[in-house]
Amino acid sequence: MDLATATFKEISSAVRGKQISALEVTKYFLQRIESLDKRINAYTTINSAAESEAKIVDQKIANGEDPGLLAGVPFAAKDMFCTKGMRTTAGSKILQNFIPPYDATVIQKLRNAGVVILGKLNQDEFAMGSSNETSFFGPCRNPWNTDFVPGGSSGGSAAAQAARLAAGTLGTDTGGSIRQPASFCGVVGVKPTYGRVSRYGIIAYASSLDQAGPLTSTIEDAALALEVICGQDERDMTTSDHQVPNFSQDLNEDLKGYRIGLLKEYMNSGALSAEVQKAVDIAITALKARGAQFVEVSIPLTEFAVPMYYLIASSEASSNLARYDGVKYGFRAQFENLSAMSLDDFYGQTRGQGFGKEVKRRIMLGTYCLSSGYYDAYYNKACQVRRLLRDQFLDVFKNCDVILSPVTTSPAFKIGDRVSDPMAMYLNDIFTVSTNLVGLPGMSVPFAVSESGLPIGIQLQAVHFAEQKMLNVGLALEKESLVAGRSPHVI
Repeated sequence: MDLATATFKEISSAVRGKQISALEVTKYFLQRIESLDKRINAYTTINSAAESEAKIVDQKIANGEDPGLLAGVPFAAKDMFCTKGMRTTAGSKILQNFIPPYDATVIQKLRNAGVVILGKLNQDEFAMGSSNETSFFGPCRNPWNTDFVPGGSSGGSAAAQAARLAAGTLGTDTGGSIRQPASFCGVVGVKPTYGRVSRYGIIAYASSLDQAGPLTSTIEDAALALEVICGQDERDMTTSDHQVPNFSQDLNEDLKGYRIGLLKEYMNSGALSAEVQKAVDIAITALKARGAQFVEVSIPLTEFAVPMYYLIASSEASSNLARYDGVKYGFRAQFENLSAMSLDDFYGQTRGQGFGKEVKRRIMLGTYCLSSGYYDAYYNKACQVRRLLRDQFLDVFKNCDVILSPVTTSPAFKIGDRVSDPMAMYLNDIFTVSTNLVGLPGMSVPFAVSESGLPIGIQLQAVHFAEQKMLNVGLALEKESLVAGRSPHVI
């Protein structure tokens, strides 16, 4: 078995059958990280207890106990997930030495399933960015070409998965932060329905938009990961009591009877590069050959999705990030005479030194939108239009099972190309933010490769709690993928 390409089932079956130990699997990936990550910068922290966790899995097997669905499968998590006894930073100076006393629900579920956590992964600071260039730990690099960004904010998760520095990774998606980097790095990235996965223990950016999800090498691996991490959590009252299906067992690539919507506002976008347009056209042809029917649909309010998203996300961020004040935990600015400082100066110095430019930009925008005299004109209005956008999506899904579209306007761009232009960076999310605003499930499936050798993904969206249909269409796309069999240059 080649661990560099092995699936979750192959690893867990081999570990259960004692053909290889969980400790040997863990050591292989730790050595791989040590060898390759200097060129990628995907990891912010390595779990010093990873080998001990693997030994526990092996001991359970030796004792005849059930080691879990994903026994011995090594995962790594975006640095937004709290991990007991392991540093969690959100990619920010203000949390550079924070060690949580508990695990996020998603991390605990993975551990219960026999997963070994290898470490924490690089990201844009507090998940604010689309290129992984705002991280306090420096930019992560795309394994397909290290001159290019891996996408963001879950750039470290996508890059680590593409370079197989873990068998599976976790990311968070607030406006496309799983799907966009998955597209840029040629891996599968799934954002489940809002409420499918607990947000307990995940550092908050925008609470009504944030959702955790897996990044994997195959659709089946993504389905298995969803089976583990989804489900109601009494510690998160926004989680749904919907039953979690056996996603992996119900996978079916037969698309006869499927109606796939092509969103007019996305397909006719003048922002699309020729290479992305070509990839979408090839995907449509391939799915038609597999029996799918295509219908054109229209959601006019998607035109306002990006400004709507940034108004809501920034407003929620300004509230969520108010807790980082240097008093309770995290970074505190140094002062010669602390007793002589005013509270405003204390907060201002700590936050000014602890937060990066992009985070401060969004906090200021959000605070302005929530301020007296502007709340109704900006934040409240955006929330009203958000509800109308949801209604338009639900009307469209009466006529189709899944919506197919691009993930991004172009393949990955070079490091430094857009970081100084916030508006250009925000428009990276033009095809992805609506999914989060409406709470839909969405995913990116690696499908094509550009002339410069960079991956291009295809986005799929389904109605709430219809992940299975989305995964089935994704499986059919995977069978036709031009990325399959290709490896990033860094490997």
